[in-house]
Amino acid sequence: MTRIGLLSDTHACWDEKYLEYFEPCDEIWHAGDIGSVDVAEKLAAFRPFRAVYGNIDGQELRKLFPQVNRFTVDGAEVLIKHIGGYPGKYDPSIIGSLMARPPKLFISGHSHILKVKYDKTLDMLHINPGAAGMSGFHKVRTLVRFVINQGAFSDLEVIELADK
Repeated sequence: MTRIGLLSDTHACWDEKYLEYFEPCDEIWHAGDIGSVDVAEKLAAFRPFRAVYGNIDGQELRKLFPQVNRFTVDGAEVLIKHIGGYPGKYDPSIIGSLMARPPKLFISGHSHILKVKYDKTLDMLHINPGAAGMSGFHKVRTLVRFVINQGAFSDLEVIELADK
């Protein structure tokens, strides 16, 4: 069993509540638009950290993190890409990879819109954790926690942070 803390679109915003809410997590994943190396370093110092860079991330973050991250955790193959779309409207930059070899979990960010949707066609769960930072049009800042156990997902929680 692996407990995951997931966030996206921090846009260089640091909030101590990230650590408070990710305390029970085994790993922290960031779906891009980190915004600063400082945010990435603080999260990585707290728990094992996986991330992708987003469209606002500069060269320093692009050297540290890939654009697409595909890996397996506790029996579930995961694919993370910042600009990825969602079931029924995947971004052209990733649709070929998803169709050729769908992971069990596809995570994207970018839209600042919290979305959890199951893609029946690809037998794949999609999660966009919304935006945890202050920049953007979103009204509520969000994080997501969930559990992966032998390839199955459970106990998904949406955490709302203070309004912007």
